[in-house]
Amino acid sequence: MQQTLVPEAGVGTTEPSRRPQVLTAVAGFVIGGGVIGMLWALSGVNAGALEDAQAACSALARVGTIPDTTDSAPGDQTVAVLAPEVLHRMTAARELSAAAAAANDTYRPLAEHIDGVSRMVFSLHFNQISGQRHLVQAEQLCTQL
Repeated sequence: MQQTLVPEAGVGTTEPSRRPQVLTAVAGFVIGGGVIGMLWALSGVNAGALEDAQAACSALARVGTIPDTTDSAPGDQTVAVLAPEVLHRMTAARELSAAAAAANDTYRPLAEHIDGVSRMVFSLHFNQISGQRHLVQAEQLCTQL
């Protein structure tokens, strides 16, 4: 009797390797993830800073007219009274400008000028020449945004 050997399924046959496909998929995933991460990191910083700076300028504009008593007589003891919402808006302008400056140094001058204005407003010393100068500078920077 003669026996005929029939190879079993999968034995002795070579299937093409999937290694190149797996390596290509992993490399594509790594490169794609890196590109997405880089774009996310680069796009988030400046966009938020600009919005914060614009919001700070809007809050400063909503403060309204800040009294200027730099021309008053030295003995004049006029005391200005500000509504609480004015102080809240001034605080919001200061904090938003500080957030913008923390995210992007381009907005540091705006934050410094708004901080100078807020110190003048909170102290109710509207005769401070430096505070009035900060107000003019802040308003000029706001028009450039």
